[in-house]
Amino acid sequence: QVQLVESGGGLVQAGDSLRLSCAASGRTSSMNALGWFRQAPGEEREFVAGISRSGVSTNYADSVKGRFTISRDNAKNTVYLQMNSLKPEDTAVYYCAAGPNLARMTDYWGKGTLVTVSS
Repeated sequence: QVQLVESGGGLVQAGDSLRLSCAASGRTSSMNALGWFRQAPGEEREFVAGISRSGVSTNYADSVKGRFTISRDNAKNTVYLQMNSLKPEDTAVYYCAAGPNLARMTDYWGKGTLVTVSS
């Protein structure tokens, strides 16, 4: 079992930056890959970014490439999402996810943190 707790959401203006954190605990092998997903009101949940255990492999949705950066601190079992140049369309509940590899990192979910970007 893996437990994921997100933090760092809030209300910001367009162009601002925000950093989300997700503290993970539980079986290490089940959180080799950590990632972020988001769900806007009335929309499907979508992938945002993922990172391997070593941090060498990362991937991003096209909509956030160049603006968002995912990183992790394995000593703290924490994954971060640095979000720069935020846009109103980034408004969503952001969820942390974990799994054994990047191809399957949705075995576990956090409860989410709300990010609201005003124009």
